[in-house]
Amino acid sequence: MTTPLSRTMSSHSKHDDHHSDSTADTPTEEPQENITQHISNLARQLSRVSTTAGNELHAFSPQPGTKLDPNSPTFDPRAWVKAFVRLVESDAGAAPPRSLGVAFKNLNVYGWGTGAEHQKTIVDYPIDVVKYLVGLVGGGKKRRVDILRNFEGIVDEGELLLVLGPPGSGCSTLLKTIAGETAGLEVGPDSYMNFRGIDEKSIRRSFRGDVLYNAEIDCHLAHLTVGETLSFASSAHSPRHVPGGVTRSQADTMMRDVMMAIFGISHTVDTRVGSDFVRGVSGGERKRVSIAEAALTGAKLQCWDNTTRGLDSGNAINFCRTLRLQADLVGVAAAVAIYQAPQSAYDLFDRVTVLYEGHQIFFGRINEAKQYFENLGFECPDRQTTPDFLTSMTSPQERRVRSGFESSAPRTPQEFAERWQSSPQRKALLQEIAAYEANHPPAQRLEEYKSSRRAEQFKNQRSKSPYTISYLAQVKLTLWRGWRRLLADPGFTIASLIFNLIMALVLGTMFFNLKDDSSSFYYRGGLIFFALLFNAFASQLEVLTVYAERPVVEKHNRYAFYHQSAQAIASYIIDLPYKTINMIIFNLLIYFMAHLRRDAGHFFFFCLTSYLTTLVMSCIYRTLACVTRTTHQAMIPVSIISLGLMIYTGFTMPTDYMLGWSRWMNYINPLAYAFEALMASEFHNRKFACAGMVPQGPGYDDLPANSRICSVVGAEPGSSMVDGDRYINMSFKYYNSNKWRNIGILLGFLFGFLILYIIAAEHAKPPRNKGEVLVFRKGRMPSNFEKDHGDVETQATDRPVVAEKVNNNPSSGLTAGASVFHWEDLCYDIQIKGKDRRLLDHVDGWVKPGKSTALMGVSGAGKTTLLDVLATRVTMGVVSGNTHIDGLATDSSFQHRVGYVQQQDLHLTTMTVREALEFSALLRQSAEIPRSEKLAYVEHVIDMLDMQEFSDAVIGTPGEGLNVEQRKRLTIGVELAARPQLLVFLDEPTSGLDSQTSWAICDLIEKLTASGQAVLCTIHQPSAMLFQRFDRLLLLAPGGKTVYFGDLGEQSQTLLKYFERNGAPSCPQDANPAEYMLEIIKPSNDEEAEKIDWHQIWRDSPEFQEVKQELSRLNSLPATRGAAANALENGDASQHKEFVASFSTQFREVLIRTWKHFWRSPTYIWSKIALIVLSVCLSWV
Repeated sequence: MTTPLSRTMSSHSKHDDHHSDSTADTPTEEPQENITQHISNLARQLSRVSTTAGNELHAFSPQPGTKLDPNSPTFDPRAWVKAFVRLVESDAGAAPPRSLGVAFKNLNVYGWGTGAEHQKTIVDYPIDVVKYLVGLVGGGKKRRVDILRNFEGIVDEGELLLVLGPPGSGCSTLLKTIAGETAGLEVGPDSYMNFRGIDEKSIRRSFRGDVLYNAEIDCHLAHLTVGETLSFASSAHSPRHVPGGVTRSQADTMMRDVMMAIFGISHTVDTRVGSDFVRGVSGGERKRVSIAEAALTGAKLQCWDNTTRGLDSGNAINFCRTLRLQADLVGVAAAVAIYQAPQSAYDLFDRVTVLYEGHQIFFGRINEAKQYFENLGFECPDRQTTPDFLTSMTSPQERRVRSGFESSAPRTPQEFAERWQSSPQRKALLQEIAAYEANHPPAQRLEEYKSSRRAEQFKNQRSKSPYTISYLAQVKLTLWRGWRRLLADPGFTIASLIFNLIMALVLGTMFFNLKDDSSSFYYRGGLIFFALLFNAFASQLEVLTVYAERPVVEKHNRYAFYHQSAQAIASYIIDLPYKTINMIIFNLLIYFMAHLRRDAGHFFFFCLTSYLTTLVMSCIYRTLACVTRTTHQAMIPVSIISLGLMIYTGFTMPTDYMLGWSRWMNYINPLAYAFEALMASEFHNRKFACAGMVPQGPGYDDLPANSRICSVVGAEPGSSMVDGDRYINMSFKYYNSNKWRNIGILLGFLFGFLILYIIAAEHAKPPRNKGEVLVFRKGRMPSNFEKDHGDVETQATDRPVVAEKVNNNPSSGLTAGASVFHWEDLCYDIQIKGKDRRLLDHVDGWVKPGKSTALMGVSGAGKTTLLDVLATRVTMGVVSGNTHIDGLATDSSFQHRVGYVQQQDLHLTTMTVREALEFSALLRQSAEIPRSEKLAYVEHVIDMLDMQEFSDAVIGTPGEGLNVEQRKRLTIGVELAARPQLLVFLDEPTSGLDSQTSWAICDLIEKLTASGQAVLCTIHQPSAMLFQRFDRLLLLAPGGKTVYFGDLGEQSQTLLKYFERNGAPSCPQDANPAEYMLEIIKPSNDEEAEKIDWHQIWRDSPEFQEVKQELSRLNSLPATRGAAANALENGDASQHKEFVASFSTQFREVLIRTWKHFWRSPTYIWSKIALIVLSVCLSWV
């Protein structure tokens, strides 16, 4: 096979031969030594040329330290992709290249709703069940809810489409529709979609992995490392033939390392991915893990939904550059929704579409969009980026009408859509779509595309399957992942084993050393019954395991990584070692402590039967988890079935006592067959001494033997021994001849339920998408809400911005701070896999009242970590350094004197917005403030944050409750309701929000500082105008090292002059200073740029010395103020308590909240009621 390397060497050899031929006839008198030296030099030259060619062309085995080595600081993504393309093109065994694009017109997407959504309570649940049943037979009133209306567009091979619009405008629905994620939605019958000559049905059925939808929310297995997560993704899409002569494992590892290098997360390879509850990589790094995982699918048409959420502007631009690289070199087509798009990212796209409340108001080339809206009569303010200008068209408060166009400029979404429908740009778009249809008629490329896809799939994979690797390979891969998860998080498994050991000791002690006489009959049966139930019901917790994995499994199934059933099989197998060890420990202790039949054969039979029972019940519980949608739904049948199996096992209710109509429950009960087998094993062919004869007592001893009988079932008159077989036959109708038959029946149950579990797992469906629907308490929905918010995706637009509230109410009743919070030489060290790692490195700073400080840095620089340390929220690692308030060390009261708006929006889902705010105010405001004043302050916070419209809405879950923006407002409101005295920490409050809402949040920050509050805020992707609204900046480099701390200055000139004075290139006039500085300090492959150590420059700068002097002054404040002032400040003991509210207040408020939570959780409560009712019914039969 001819490779690029061999062709290069061949070409070079021919060139040398030609040179030799041309000089062959020329006599030479060179000495032999010179000839030898010449040959040696030529050999070295050939070696260098061959090595260089190999480095440039062989992407899978680059020379260490070169630009193709992902572990090298000189790694060049563009060079690697080019080398990879050349390598694939030169390999005859590689799959032929293929590409996708999409054109759509008349695209209408809608759903069916019942109008208003109200929160369900215990009282409402029976009524809702009746309504649901009526709806199944065609009754009930539902109305069509339009989401997308008459959309048109085209994204061809190698093109990038930017989707702009505020949250709720339909961006997500458009991307989901293109990618086929339409569960719960309806696509209009007249809608047309053409995937470069391939019909939509074929794409959904056979090529699902070639069309990607990446959701906004990060979803991973938290305990896996970043390297393991991406290795799995790389292996799941590994092609049949690996070019370059390397092994599949080497190629998969190289692809993983390349993606990690491209997105700047190579340093996290051994760090847990983490989640909201498991500590791991930072939020920005976790987002890049999601991006890298999706990129490893190799999808030809990619839909990215607000993927830059949580990324700094540098990484956001880098993501867009990577898409541009894929489009240019590989032909990938992509549609990307970005709420806050930097100008430099916008310039990387080919086309842009603007959405406004489900209407399309523009689709065209990026260089035409701004002019189009200017022609409609709008103007773009100075220093406003083009994407912000386009998005501002959807906000009446932001868009500016040019003079003379006041009466003609469109104002409503319908008017914008009508102007677009009649525009020449739309006519040109329709002509382009028509040309696309002519060039790519339906089914034209289907066979060609199938051929390319088939060449990529494993040989034993079905040709119509959307998966690349074989089913067996999928099982092996998910087994590897399951094993890695078990090793990474063994705590639960170990705890379960310890618990089972304790239970075995308890049961063994209760039935310790049973006697070998008739008095032990009942106890032996009871022990066997309890042991059997314990082995069987120990698998109930596997329902939670299935649900914990489900979001990741559903995502990977959409990515066409593996069959859901493959994961089900692997999950089942990976639990077998634990089940085996648990069975051995539990049964060994119980069996011999209780003095059951001490015979090797019978002991192993006991273990075998118990083990089979465990496996059968595991399949049953897992199947129930797969066929239900929520854990509450699953626990209802789990509890009822467990109760039925227990009652109809045959011990508590022997078969003779079972009513005829209910006897079938015993026939289909696997525990009944296991119990009979164990009882037969224990009692068969054994004679037990009688423990008591009847009649017994004075005067009965002289009776004939046949006049007395043992007082147990199965005894024979006159016999002092009781036959075990006779006992189980007369008591339970059990026979030893059924023992091995029952083992066969258990095996049948096992294989039957295992097959049922696999089928249920394969066809498990995610919950239906309800769009973004607000849920209100009954009677609390605003009267005009349903009229104004009929659209599922139009609940977040045309709302008044916070700025109006700020300007109209300058005092706001906020607590003005008077103290300065400062810190010095703050360090934070943790251990990762036994190695020390410093996350914060001697960070200095302060936050003064009435000032806002922006905390910035590239993703993973330690911004959130710094906030956690300052707010005393870290629970692991070693913190060193000093934190003071006016020179005095912080104490236990510090946490309730500050507000901390975390990046994650964590709330109790059943509470309303107002209730969440009131709970925070009542428990966190000073006890001296009257309750009425606290509640009045809550109303003020609602008004200030403009939450009146949804103040009585239920928080709910994303999609059925508050949307992203509303949740962020609530999170901020909860902290403001606490009335923090000192300062407010905000961790990425604008993450995931559009530019309009981000601007509103900054209005709020300005309001806080104007009221005397001190604010420290991390922020990503700020525009130049937004960045300028902060007073000071604390800039961190990777490793938690300070790069700059000081004033921004007018138009950020103080900051810019600092960097330019210390060797940075000048900031262009039209550049965003925030993006500029992040790009400057970002680690670069440019060797010249790496020579600038910005951290060291900061430590040597006069600005740093000024910071130290100011900190020294602040530390000396207690001495300068005198003892009297310090005593006055520390005199109020109530201000230094850990909890502000009294215990009685805490108990009352928490009790009320808990009561409301259960009252509003009807599924959970009614499942308990159903369990009780059915338990009573079963006990009657």
